[in-house]
Amino acid sequence: MNDAADGDSGSPPGRVESIAIASDHAGVELKAKMVAELKRMGLHVNDMGADTVAPSDYPDFAHPLARRISSGEAQRGILLCGSGIGVDIVANRYPHVRAALSWMPEIAELSRRHNDSNVLVVPSRFVSDADGMEIMKRWLTTEFEGGRHSRRVNKIDDDDIRAGLDGDADATG
Repeated sequence: MNDAADGDSGSPPGRVESIAIASDHAGVELKAKMVAELKRMGLHVNDMGADTVAPSDYPDFAHPLARRISSGEAQRGILLCGSGIGVDIVANRYPHVRAALSWMPEIAELSRRHNDSNVLVVPSRFVSDADGMEIMKRWLTTEFEGGRHSRRVNKIDDDDIRAGLDGDADATG
Protein backbone atom coordinates (compact mmCIF):
# COMPACT_ATOMS: atom_id res chain seq x y z
CA MET A 1 0.00 0.00 0.00
CA ASN A 2 1.38 3.39 -0.88
CA ASP A 3 0.80 6.94 -1.96
CA ALA A 4 2.61 7.63 -5.21
CA ALA A 5 2.45 9.81 -8.27
CA ASP A 6 4.25 9.22 -11.51
CA GLY A 7 3.77 10.41 -15.03
CA ASP A 8 2.64 13.80 -16.30
CA SER A 9 2.48 16.84 -14.06
CA GLY A 10 -1.27 17.27 -14.26
CA SER A 11 -4.60 15.93 -15.34
CA PRO A 12 -6.81 17.34 -18.05
CA PRO A 13 -9.48 19.82 -16.88
CA GLY A 14 -12.48 18.26 -15.18
CA ARG A 15 -10.53 15.25 -13.99
CA VAL A 16 -9.92 14.24 -10.40
CA GLU A 17 -6.27 14.80 -9.41
CA SER A 18 -6.06 12.14 -6.71
CA ILE A 19 -7.81 8.82 -6.31
CA ALA A 20 -7.98 6.11 -3.65
CA ILE A 21 -8.14 2.49 -4.79
CA ALA A 22 -8.57 -0.79 -2.92
CA SER A 23 -9.49 -4.41 -3.53
CA ASP A 24 -9.65 -7.77 -1.88
CA HIS A 25 -7.59 -10.69 -3.19
CA ALA A 26 -9.90 -11.21 -6.17
CA GLY A 27 -9.19 -7.73 -7.52
CA VAL A 28 -5.45 -7.45 -6.90
CA GLU A 29 -4.30 -8.17 -10.45
CA LEU A 30 -6.74 -5.80 -12.15
CA LYS A 31 -6.10 -3.18 -9.45
CA ALA A 32 -2.37 -3.28 -10.19
CA LYS A 33 -3.07 -2.57 -13.86
CA MET A 34 -5.45 0.23 -12.93
CA VAL A 35 -2.89 1.79 -10.57
CA ALA A 36 -0.29 1.78 -13.34
CA GLU A 37 -2.75 3.41 -15.77
CA LEU A 38 -3.87 6.00 -13.21
CA LYS A 39 -0.23 6.98 -12.64
CA ARG A 40 0.37 7.09 -16.39
CA MET A 41 -2.60 9.47 -16.61
CA GLY A 42 -0.83 11.74 -14.11
CA LEU A 43 -3.10 11.07 -11.13
CA HIS A 44 -1.93 10.74 -7.55
CA VAL A 45 -2.84 7.22 -6.41
CA ASN A 46 -3.51 6.12 -2.84
CA ASP A 47 -3.32 2.31 -3.07
CA MET A 48 -5.07 1.02 0.05
CA GLY A 49 -4.45 -2.72 -0.60
CA ALA A 50 -4.74 -5.65 -0.85
CA ASP A 51 -1.27 -6.40 -2.09
CA THR A 52 -1.43 -10.17 -2.63
CA VAL A 53 -3.80 -12.79 -3.99
CA ALA A 54 -3.80 -14.51 -0.60
CA PRO A 55 -7.42 -14.76 0.59
CA SER A 56 -8.60 -11.59 2.31
CA ASP A 57 -11.88 -10.11 3.50
CA TYR A 58 -13.34 -7.36 1.32
CA PRO A 59 -14.70 -5.28 4.26
CA ASP A 60 -11.13 -4.81 5.51
CA PHE A 61 -10.41 -2.77 2.38
CA ALA A 62 -13.82 -1.28 1.57
CA HIS A 63 -14.36 0.32 4.99
CA PRO A 64 -11.12 2.42 5.00
CA LEU A 65 -11.70 3.67 1.46
CA ALA A 66 -15.36 4.50 2.14
CA ARG A 67 -14.39 6.35 5.35
CA ARG A 68 -11.97 8.51 3.35
CA ILE A 69 -14.68 9.42 0.83
CA SER A 70 -17.33 9.97 3.52
CA SER A 71 -15.09 12.27 5.56
CA GLY A 72 -13.95 14.24 2.52
CA GLU A 73 -10.33 13.10 2.82
CA ALA A 74 -10.62 11.70 -0.70
CA GLN A 75 -12.81 12.98 -3.52
CA ARG A 76 -13.14 9.75 -5.52
CA GLY A 77 -12.27 6.08 -5.14
CA ILE A 78 -12.26 2.73 -6.90
CA LEU A 79 -13.10 -0.59 -5.24
CA LEU A 80 -12.71 -4.07 -6.72
CA CYS A 81 -13.75 -7.51 -5.54
CA GLY A 82 -14.85 -10.69 -7.29
CA SER A 83 -18.50 -9.75 -7.86
CA GLY A 84 -18.27 -6.14 -6.73
CA ILE A 85 -21.37 -6.64 -4.61
CA GLY A 86 -19.66 -6.96 -1.22
CA VAL A 87 -17.56 -3.80 -1.48
CA ASP A 88 -20.53 -1.92 -2.97
CA ILE A 89 -22.71 -2.80 0.02
CA VAL A 90 -19.99 -1.78 2.49
CA ALA A 91 -19.21 1.52 0.77
CA ASN A 92 -22.84 2.60 0.42
CA ARG A 93 -23.38 2.32 4.18
CA TYR A 94 -21.34 5.54 4.60
CA PRO A 95 -22.86 9.02 4.36
CA HIS A 96 -21.98 10.92 1.19
CA VAL A 97 -20.66 7.80 -0.55
CA ARG A 98 -22.31 6.99 -3.85
CA ALA A 99 -20.70 3.73 -4.91
CA ALA A 100 -21.76 2.38 -8.30
CA LEU A 101 -21.27 -1.22 -9.37
CA SER A 102 -20.29 -0.96 -13.03
CA TRP A 103 -19.74 -3.94 -15.29
CA MET A 104 -19.66 -2.01 -18.55
CA PRO A 105 -18.47 1.48 -19.59
CA GLU A 106 -21.99 2.76 -20.24
CA ILE A 107 -23.06 1.96 -16.67
CA ALA A 108 -19.98 3.73 -15.29
CA GLU A 109 -20.73 6.76 -17.45
CA LEU A 110 -24.37 6.93 -16.36
CA SER A 111 -23.35 6.56 -12.71
CA ARG A 112 -21.32 9.75 -13.09
CA ARG A 113 -23.68 11.73 -15.34
CA HIS A 114 -26.89 11.00 -13.44
CA ASN A 115 -25.83 9.91 -9.94
CA ASP A 116 -22.55 11.77 -9.35
CA SER A 117 -21.00 8.49 -8.17
CA ASN A 118 -17.81 9.05 -6.21
CA VAL A 119 -16.79 5.41 -5.87
CA LEU A 120 -16.48 3.13 -8.87
CA VAL A 121 -17.00 -0.56 -8.06
CA VAL A 122 -15.64 -3.08 -10.55
CA PRO A 123 -16.54 -6.81 -10.45
CA SER A 124 -13.06 -8.15 -11.24
CA ARG A 125 -14.16 -11.72 -11.92
CA PHE A 126 -16.78 -10.64 -14.44
CA VAL A 127 -14.90 -8.15 -16.61
CA SER A 128 -11.82 -8.56 -18.79
CA ASP A 129 -8.79 -6.43 -18.01
CA ALA A 130 -9.47 -4.36 -21.13
CA ASP A 131 -13.11 -3.83 -20.16
CA GLY A 132 -12.09 -2.97 -16.58
CA MET A 133 -9.71 -0.32 -17.86
CA GLU A 134 -12.32 1.15 -20.21
CA ILE A 135 -14.88 1.22 -17.37
CA MET A 136 -12.39 3.11 -15.20
CA LYS A 137 -11.45 5.59 -17.93
CA ARG A 138 -15.07 6.31 -18.84
CA TRP A 139 -15.92 6.88 -15.16
CA LEU A 140 -12.96 9.20 -14.64
CA THR A 141 -13.68 11.32 -17.69
CA THR A 142 -17.44 11.72 -17.28
CA GLU A 143 -18.80 14.79 -15.54
CA PHE A 144 -21.96 15.02 -13.44
CA GLU A 145 -24.78 16.64 -15.46
CA GLY A 146 -26.41 18.38 -12.50
CA GLY A 147 -29.82 19.88 -13.23
CA ARG A 148 -32.69 17.56 -12.35
CA HIS A 149 -30.12 14.97 -11.26
CA SER A 150 -28.83 17.29 -8.52
CA ARG A 151 -32.21 17.31 -6.83
CA ARG A 152 -32.26 13.53 -6.84
CA VAL A 153 -28.70 13.12 -5.62
CA ASN A 154 -29.31 15.60 -2.80
CA LYS A 155 -32.17 13.43 -1.57
CA ILE A 156 -29.81 10.49 -0.99
CA ASP A 157 -28.31 11.99 2.18
CA ASP A 158 -31.36 14.04 3.21
CA ASP A 159 -32.00 13.04 6.83
CA ASP A 160 -35.61 14.28 6.76
CA ILE A 161 -36.46 12.07 3.78
CA ARG A 162 -34.70 9.07 5.33
CA ALA A 163 -36.66 9.59 8.54
CA GLY A 164 -39.94 10.10 6.65
CA LEU A 165 -40.26 13.69 7.93
CA ASP A 166 -40.20 15.60 4.65
CA GLY A 167 -43.98 15.48 4.05
CA ASP A 168 -43.49 15.07 0.28
CA ALA A 169 -42.07 11.61 -0.15
CA ASP A 170 -43.22 8.35 1.32
CA ALA A 171 -40.11 6.74 2.80
CA THR A 172 -41.68 3.30 2.43
CA GLY A 173 -42.47 3.38 -1.23
